[in-house]
Parts: sequence; C-alpha cells; structure tokens
Amino acid sequence: MSGSGIRSEAYGLVPADTTEDVRTRGASVSTQVAILPVGSFEQHGPYLPLATDTLVACAIAREIAAAYPVHLLPPVTIGCSHEHADWPGTVSISSVTLHAVVRDIAASLRRSGVEALVVVNGHGGNYVLGNVVQEASARGERMALFPAPEDWEAARERAGVVTSLLTDMHAGEIETSILLHAHPELIRPGYESADFVADDRRHLLTVGMSAYTDSGVIGRPSLGSAEKGKELLASFADSFKSYFSLLTSAERGSGSAGA
Repeated sequence: MSGSGIRSEAYGLVPADTTEDVRTRGASVSTQVAILPVGSFEQHGPYLPLATDTLVACAIAREIAAAYPVHLLPPVTIGCSHEHADWPGTVSISSVTLHAVVRDIAASLRRSGVEALVVVNGHGGNYVLGNVVQEASARGERMALFPAPEDWEAARERAGVVTSLLTDMHAGEIETSILLHAHPELIRPGYESADFVADDRRHLLTVGMSAYTDSGVIGRPSLGSAEKGKELLASFADSFKSYFSLLTSAERGSGSAGA
C-alpha cells in the first residue's frame, strides 16, 4: 500500500502537496486519514538539535506517508518541555494549549472531509496527547496516538537497539540513530562519549531533568547508528498497519486493532 504515487516531495519538514494532490488522494480511499507530527523544542545535550523530537516525529510520519495513502500535515514544533527548562533554548507551551491546538486541527480536518487523525508524538513529555485522543474517541471521533510503547519496543528489538526503553530516555541510542539516518548533517561531535545512565527517575516531574543529568543526556548515544535508525523507521511503518486498518474500518472497536 503506497501513497507515494500522488505525493509531492516534502520541502524540509513541510509537505509540498497542493490541494489537488490532497483531493486526488482522498478520492482513492473510503476514509481519509491525516498524520500530525508533534514534537518539541528542547535541549538534547550538546550534540543533537533542540528540534530533535520534531525531527523524529516527522521522520516517522514521512515513513508512514510513503507507505499509506494519508494526508501528511506540517508538524507542531513546540510542546510540553517544562522538565528541560534549566537548559538554554528550551521553549514550552502549556498542556492546555497543546490540547486545544490538536483538537482544533482535528475539527478543521473533519470539516474538510478528513475523518481520522493520527498524532505522531516524538516527545514523551507531551502526556496530554493521550488525553486528547482518549476524549476524542469517547466523543465518537476517529483519532489515534502513535507510536504506542509496544511499537517502540518492537522497533527497538527489530533494529537491534541495545538500550532498554527505560534507560534510553533522552538523546540516547534511539534518537541518535534516527537522526544519523534521517538528518546526519545536524548531529554535532560528542555523542560517541556522552553516555549517561539514570534509571531511577521517580521524581522527574517534581525536580526536572537537571536533578538527574548535568549534560541533559540520559541514555547511550554512543551505540547509535544510521543502520539502526533506518530499521527503527521501517518497523514503525509496519506497526502502523493496524492503526490504519482500525481507523478506516467501518466497525471500529470490534477487535480489529489486534489484527
């Protein structure tokens, strides 16, 4: 299943589709699905850019759009990064604002005939996105949050990522690998020697990241590679199949999510 035949190349992080591209793609499916990458603008140590989470979300979204007939949206580039506020460059919006932005986007899409929205989240601190999807689904709207923890774990295993999801918390093996594959030109020197582990972070929301790391890194970026990044993204594209099937099914909630 491929949406690439009627898709213009993206310019940077912004899709280059015309309105006719969207019209043509929509005519070929029974239920239109939009993909919204949501990231953040926060510190990722001295070697990854502040936009890392947005770049990761966009890389996943582009991989999905290359394999499925979906409407790829530009990213939400600033999220809830309050735990990173001690590092220069970090910018946050409130959870209330992020909730409203995603809900407004979904409502606008529905008015134009796009019935389903998948939020591709690149930042773990955007907790409110789970509530957005939960509330929308309770109202009978078609919405999903991707990737789920199970999708991250499947991707980690497929790519041969050594670090556990607990240890690989921030600017570690997974994020470094995806950027080494998708945006190697944006990585600065230093990730090879920046490993730092802090698995017990039970007070993170109370004291912030700076209580657990001086560098801003928690994970093992030295283990990252472009090959792992490529396999991670391929795994996400495969995992998305069940989401696409569920959102485009005429009988949602009948058990098709596990198909």
